[in-house]
Amino acid sequence: MNTYFKFLSANYIKSIIYVFLVMFCLVVILNILTEIEFFKNDNINSLIPIYLALLNLFDLIFEMFPFIFLIATQVFFVNLFTDNQINIFKYSGLKNSKILMILSLLTFFTGILIITIFYGVSSNFKSLYLEYKNKYTKDSKYLAVITNNGLWIKDFINQNTLIINASEINQNFLKNVNISEFDKNFDLIRVTTSENVDINSNNWILYDTNIIENNNASKVDSLIIESNFNFEQINNLFSNLSSLSILKLFDLRRNYKMINYSTTEIDIQLQKLLSYPFYFTLMSILAAIIMFNVKKFKSISLKVIIGLIFCVIIYYLNSLSQVLGSTEKIPLNFSVWMTLIILTIFNIMLLININEK
Repeated sequence: MNTYFKFLSANYIKSIIYVFLVMFCLVVILNILTEIEFFKNDNINSLIPIYLALLNLFDLIFEMFPFIFLIATQVFFVNLFTDNQINIFKYSGLKNSKILMILSLLTFFTGILIITIFYGVSSNFKSLYLEYKNKYTKDSKYLAVITNNGLWIKDFINQNTLIINASEINQNFLKNVNISEFDKNFDLIRVTTSENVDINSNNWILYDTNIIENNNASKVDSLIIESNFNFEQINNLFSNLSSLSILKLFDLRRNYKMINYSTTEIDIQLQKLLSYPFYFTLMSILAAIIMFNVKKFKSISLKVIIGLIFCVIIYYLNSLSQVLGSTEKIPLNFSVWMTLIILTIFNIMLLININEK
């Protein structure tokens, strides 16, 4: 049994590495083309698109891992079928279910390593990518972050800089808002405070507003100021969570709760990371079942195409469930695990009489 385990493990890992390298090369080429398209109207060093493409590469590869495992499993079985090694195993008493168990264990533990090591590297590179690319976007002078001191916004209106701090977000209202306005020389112009600020549009409405300007204090019932931000834009700013490590996600979740900001997106991201080892394993089992059922097909291309069809179906099913979860149409936990539950049921149905295949 140990000999079989070592042989199958070595060949399976080789298949994973092979598919990973192929995907790596394809993603590099496509990513470079994407960055070149982004900078087509800018006069920049030709190495910048390549640099950014490499920084963003690991995040893209991470999202493709479920399908890498599916295709790698197919490649593994294609090699077994080609050399007729699968029949040798059967004659030696090694059942198909045992092979599935070996592949499942290898996939699950590899998945844990990917979440703990590869994702950490991926999130750091993604953070560098976003930080560097932000310099070349139209909104690079604007900034919004959430810390344990609340929401902080740096805005730029009519050549003046606004530093905005709010202690809480309640639907489309900011609570306990302090706005410091500076001129182009960064000299203080005025300080405005408000208990409630409606940010539903780019024209913010400040209620019960106190204004300190030129050492004079005044109070108005309402005041309208222009901003480059609104509630929807602020939400979108914090939607890219792949640039945060697992520890940073927990820190950000704590900060969100302190200002009453929705933690739905973070909860979905954490649930996704938790589910990935199971996701990889189920994809590997699905690929093995497909290969056992189509091993009589002579065309290798047809076998791979069947696997790719399942990849597309699972991708759109997963995307749909996440959209339903983020919009709270279905429970959050169920939205993340729905695809895995369907995969599990589907695999169990197909596992019947697997040793007879």
